This record gives sequence, C-alpha cells and structure tokens, in this order.
Amino acid sequence: MLEGLLIGLQTALSVQNLLMVIGGCLIGTFIGMLPGLGPMSIIAIMIPVAISMGDPSAALILLAGVYYGAIFGGSTSSILLNAPGVAGTVASSFDGYPMAKQGKAGKALTIAAIASFAGGTIGALLLMIFAPMLSSVALLFHSAEYFALMVVGLSAIAAFAGTGQVAKAMMMTVLGLIMATVGEGALFNLPRFTMGVMDLQSGFGFITLAMAMFALPEALFLVLKPKTTQGGGDGKIKDLRITRSEARAIAPVIGRQSLQGFFIGVLPGAGATIASFLGYAVERNIATKEEQEEFGKGSIKGLAAPETANNAACTGSFVPLLTLGIPGSGTTAILLGALIALNVSPGPRLMIDEPQIFWAVIMSMFIGNLVLLILNLPLIPYIAKVLSIPRNYLIPFILFFTLMGAYIGQNNATELLLLVGFGICATALKFADYPLAPLLIGFILGGMLENNFARSMQLYDGIGFIWERPMTLGLLVIAAILVVLPSYRARRARARAAGVADGD
Repeated sequence: MLEGLLIGLQTALSVQNLLMVIGGCLIGTFIGMLPGLGPMSIIAIMIPVAISMGDPSAALILLAGVYYGAIFGGSTSSILLNAPGVAGTVASSFDGYPMAKQGKAGKALTIAAIASFAGGTIGALLLMIFAPMLSSVALLFHSAEYFALMVVGLSAIAAFAGTGQVAKAMMMTVLGLIMATVGEGALFNLPRFTMGVMDLQSGFGFITLAMAMFALPEALFLVLKPKTTQGGGDGKIKDLRITRSEARAIAPVIGRQSLQGFFIGVLPGAGATIASFLGYAVERNIATKEEQEEFGKGSIKGLAAPETANNAACTGSFVPLLTLGIPGSGTTAILLGALIALNVSPGPRLMIDEPQIFWAVIMSMFIGNLVLLILNLPLIPYIAKVLSIPRNYLIPFILFFTLMGAYIGQNNATELLLLVGFGICATALKFADYPLAPLLIGFILGGMLENNFARSMQLYDGIGFIWERPMTLGLLVIAAILVVLPSYRARRARARAAGVADGD
C-alpha cells in the first residue's frame, strides 16, 4: 500500500493533475450551485474534454473533482435560496434555509463547508483502507464471476426508483440492455440491429447517450417548464465563524455520518441522495427531545448530518467503481463509461495493472477536498451572486456544449440526430416519471455482461459455469434476492395497510 500511495502522490502532485483538481473543483462548485443542474449533466458534457487529454489519470481526476465539487457546492443554493443545486443536497435545505432566514447564512455555509470537507476527507481515508481489501480478491475473479457481478449491478436498480416504481426502473434497465446490443456482437464480428446504417456499426456512442439522457432534457425542461429564480439579494454574507460549543456539538455528528455515508455510498445503486436523507433521519432520531424540536427550524446538527453523509457517500461510490467495475450511482455510471472510453478497465485488477491511476484518484481526493475548503470559505459570499442569474439564460449554453460534445466525441453528424432523438425521448420519459439512470447503467453494463457471458459459455461449453463455480452461483442468488426483495416489501406494506383499514 505504501508503494501505491507514493506512486499516487507523485502522479497527483504533477502540475497538470493539480490544475485538473483545482479546475474540476471550481467547475463542480459552480455547476452544483445552479438549481436544476447537477454532476451528471456537467460530467456528461465534459467527457469529450477529458477524453481528448489522452491521460486517463488526469481525465479521471478532473471528472472526480467535478463530481465531489458539485456535491460540495450544491449546499450553497440549498441554504441561500431553498433551491437545491443537486439531489444530494435537498436534505441540507431542511435546516440550512431556516438558518439563512434567521440571518445565520454565513454560519450555515461555514458548517456546510466544514462538514463537507470532513466527510470527503474521512471517506477518502476509508477508500484508501478498504479498496485494497476488495482488490485482493482479483485472482478469484474470472469471466463467470464478472458476468455475475454485472447481473448484481443491474439488479440493484431498485435504488434508482421511488416507491412503487421498481417496475419502471426494471423496464428502463432492459431498454438500456437492448440498446447495448446494437453494433457488432461479442461472439460474431457482424453488425446487429443497425438497419443498414453504417454509422451504427460500432453501436450507439456513450457520450451521445449520456448527454441525451441528462444534459439535453435539462435544457428542454427549462423551455417547457420555465421557472423564475429568486435573486441572491445583495450578496453580503457575514459572520462566517462558528463557536467552540457549536464545533463540539457537530463533531460527533460528522464522525458518525462520515462512516455511515461512506458505507451507503459503497452499496451499488445507493448514492449521495440516499445517504443524506438517511443521515438526517438517523441524527434526528438519536437526538434529545429538545434537539429534535430544533430540526427543521435551523438545527446545526440537522445541517451537518446530510452535508457530511453526502460527501462521504460520494467518495464511497468510487469503491465499487474502481474495484469491481460496478457503478455505485448514476454519476459513477457516467464515470465508468468515461473510463472505458479511455481504454481503462475498472475492476479487481485495476489496482494491480494500473496502480498510478487507482492511487492518483484517491490522493487527488485529499487535495481536492482541501482545495474546496480553501476556495469556498472566502469565495462563497461572492459566488452566491451567481444564483441571481435567471435559469433561462443557461439554455443556449447547455444546448451549445451538448451538441458540440456529441459531435466532437464521434466527429460524425449522425450523432447529432441521435442526440436530438434520444433527448426528446428522454424528456418524454422524464415527464412520465421514468428514472433515466437505470437505462444508462443497463447500456454501459450490457456490453461487459455479454462479453463475459460469451467467454464463459466458450470456456465451459454452455451455461454449466453457473453451478460449477460457487462464487458465480452465490452472486446470482444475491442478484435474485435484490430483484425480489422490493416487490416482497411492497406486498407486505400493502397487506399491512389493508389489515389496518379492516381493523378500523
């Protein structure tokens, strides 16, 4: 581990990579503050820029910086305007906005910055400790186990669905798998489902699909559902300091939620949003009766808990991404596609085969969190003025970068037609309340699923590998449980509700 840390530190401290960390953090903070945009949109737009660098370490450091920078900066609009910049900071507005209304906006922003820094830093430490343990199973994994892992990743899509929406999430996953079959197959190098279009011979472009699913619908939503954004006032935010007693009060909250948030982020399908809501709920439940009454009215614990948990979960989601090749959230699904586009294969052997990438990303997280703290504390009062920009002014910028990104990524005008077509379909699905993240995960994992399944079939002359390899069978059983469990819980809840109604 020490050798890996030194390699990572040497890579992360290069001038280029330091600029990538600072640039990613700045861009992420700025985008995270704008209501309606989020890390998925900006990462999708920036993937062509990252790929054009040619250096996988620099590209991933830049995209990772944007990711946790957006989560870090999303708290600003939650606290000042009660308009969360990203879903992971919704819970931060529960107590952050009441604090701002009480004239404590500066204190709230300071607590958010400190909690975010602590959660991200402790999460990076835990990532450094636990990631090598997971990567030690590299020799046990073959094509059959990778196939089963992909199935587990696909079966965890229930986390992307709300209550009663598991069927919708499953449908979107299947649609993503179907889209992954377009182009040349794994067993036979012959085009499939291309309808005679030569540009589809290599399949749909990941960059085009990612931007069509996330960036383009945001622009169309601003047109179809225009919303007026409140101004940011005079931008004068004072009293950034917190007292010693307040620091003592939030210290145990930060410690607990760093651990809880990290392990929630490790779970495939979970993410910063789930971690932030759970963190808020846990801290409210374990608080004293007097403290519970403050929650929702400007509690410092109620603000520190979700801010710590979402940043720790953001770091934790890199564990399944880097060590198993499974995206832990919608954003890491886009990062997974970017890694594949850079010819980097995330999984148990990444730490062994390309340690400079693995450890550079981890070390850049320590640097990035420090950069975010240094940048945000003095600059928050001035950056807050950006929030007074009307959202409809963002439309031309989003459209320009989305269209240019799709064209530059493939250098093909057909990609623009596909982008517009998929973007319109994605917008319609979003209006119908279908989750889009499962579709992208199905598309990304579909190719790897098919390739590993084909190799396993060739090695074992059929599907006998399923019961011949105990680990493969165990993973597939876990996948089946993940699929059945949400339906079972929903059925039990309905039965319990019916029993209560009958009792009345």
